[in-house]
Amino acid sequence: DVDVSDLKVAMDELDKPLEELTVDTRGVEHTSRTGIEDDGCAWTESNERVDVVLRIPGLRGQPSMSLAVDVTPTTCTVSSFGVAVWSCLLRGRADPASVAFDVSDGADAVPTIELRCGKADGARWNGFIE
Repeated sequence: DVDVSDLKVAMDELDKPLEELTVDTRGVEHTSRTGIEDDGCAWTESNERVDVVLRIPGLRGQPSMSLAVDVTPTTCTVSSFGVAVWSCLLRGRADPASVAFDVSDGADAVPTIELRCGKADGARWNGFIE
């Protein structure tokens, strides 16, 4: 037997096939369609879901409590006071039943939207906004 206690891992974990290992990827995308590089979408992807932090400059001054997020299998829409104000196509298929979000007041009067979006399948999205 080999002692791997210093690695804080069991031997049977080392024998797992590579397909069973999880690798999180992360990145930043722009939310503007006009070519402005705002880095307003920061995402982290795992096998099961994509976690996103949206700071969309076009929402500056909108009260965080007025914002709602609606995710369909292929789109994400942000509404303010019930009116759609931003939307995007998703890079993969989402499971709308698994979506959860929180909105808070952000720096410079730009609300921060934290979105947890489950995947409909295990396919890699490699981003959030198509």
